[in-house]
Amino acid sequence: MSEATHMPGRSFPGALLFAILAPALAFGQTNPLWTESKVHNYLPHMTWPEVEAFLERSDMVILPVGSVEQHGLHLPLGTDYLNGVERAKLVAQRADVLVAPILIPGQSPYHMEFPGTITLSAETIQRVYVEAAQSLIRHGFKRFLILNAHGGNRAICQFIVDRINQETEGIAVDLGSAASPYLQGQTERQERPEDPLELDRHAGVGETANSLFLIPTLVQQELAVPATITMPEHLESMVPQVLAGDPAATTVFLAEGLKAGETGKGTSAREMSTTGVWGVRDPKDASAEDGRFETERFVDAAVRFIERWRELRPAGG
Repeated sequence: MSEATHMPGRSFPGALLFAILAPALAFGQTNPLWTESKVHNYLPHMTWPEVEAFLERSDMVILPVGSVEQHGLHLPLGTDYLNGVERAKLVAQRADVLVAPILIPGQSPYHMEFPGTITLSAETIQRVYVEAAQSLIRHGFKRFLILNAHGGNRAICQFIVDRINQETEGIAVDLGSAASPYLQGQTERQERPEDPLELDRHAGVGETANSLFLIPTLVQQELAVPATITMPEHLESMVPQVLAGDPAATTVFLAEGLKAGETGKGTSAREMSTTGVWGVRDPKDASAEDGRFETERFVDAAVRFIERWRELRPAGG
């Protein structure tokens, strides 16, 4: 190899690369980019004896299901995957369940016009998760909590749950749906008067707030700008009804909104948004405090459901 060290799209002279790494190497350190610490109940960090010991306490495992897709100018492509895994980790610290991330990408065809997005077929995704569950069942895991972190995976996750229940010895539930009843009655933070009633979905203020709490070092808030949204006229006319909570309008709106360009609906992310954000609010309005509230609210509800499941069916029963 020549004096230059080659990487896709760029090259570093050997002397420059050595200068970058030399300070770390001089002090006997290893990989200078490694910053991760061992997390309790997180499968990628565990040894097999630790998993064996865990199975003496619990037979529950959370499988986060995320995506790799554009999230505007300010959030990373891995937002859904990373936020889902971090939420699962927080649940696992309180409920003593295992967290087993299986796949990074999900189903995201409507974001494919933005560079970096990766989309997999529904068939591929469900097959990988079911086969992973079968592996874990062989080791002694019995109960699976499917944690969907990306709206485009909703139907796939329902199918994964059904396949585990119908085809294996395992028992699966959708954790978002199971935890939902336990979210009711929590009124610590009511909707604030200053919160505008505006479209705020993909990569908007809500998702940015969650990311500021869960993955703060990856949010480039200084790059966030309001998006200009263009929708087919009939969908735009539905927005006020969707925001008002009309269930029929919401169902119809989401059936057409955010669909791949190849469908001809005119609602892919690139067709509707100048930045990739599906919302008109300024993501700079997001706060880590709001993200903390929403995250803790979900974690509390998830833990309450898990504790109730253990009461109804103790491990080994």
